[in-house]
Amino acid sequence: MPPPVVLFLCVHNAGRSQMAAGWLRELAGDRVEVRSAGSEPGVAVNPVAAAAMAERGIDTAAHEPRRLGDETLRGVDLVVTMGCGDACPVVPGVRYVDWDLPDPAGRPIEAVRPIRDEIERRVRGLAGELSIAAP
Repeated sequence: MPPPVVLFLCVHNAGRSQMAAGWLRELAGDRVEVRSAGSEPGVAVNPVAAAAMAERGIDTAAHEPRRLGDETLRGVDLVVTMGCGDACPVVPGVRYVDWDLPDPAGRPIEAVRPIRDEIERRVRGLAGELSIAAP
């Protein structure tokens, strides 16, 4: 059976969705296919969000924001949206979860750390629910 495919979506694919994808890759490894995208992708990952993740040993700085497209949605089992509202398409038969989280854009690292930690908490819960967390 192929691993589940989880897609994290936010507007710029530079902060929240990148952090969530980083956490799920770290926690589940190859037991899940992780994708992330944005409705209006930025030019680079938010450096403060990347620094907050680096404090926890996860490198998101090398990733690039990606535009949401048909290929990104193909074969997805679960879509986690984070603030993209109506710009996030709904695909029939795909489970959607919306995480209401503050956007780390323009915030100092002291304000981004709690966002990072809340994303970690939610991703751990998701990994447990999908039974894909590392033993």
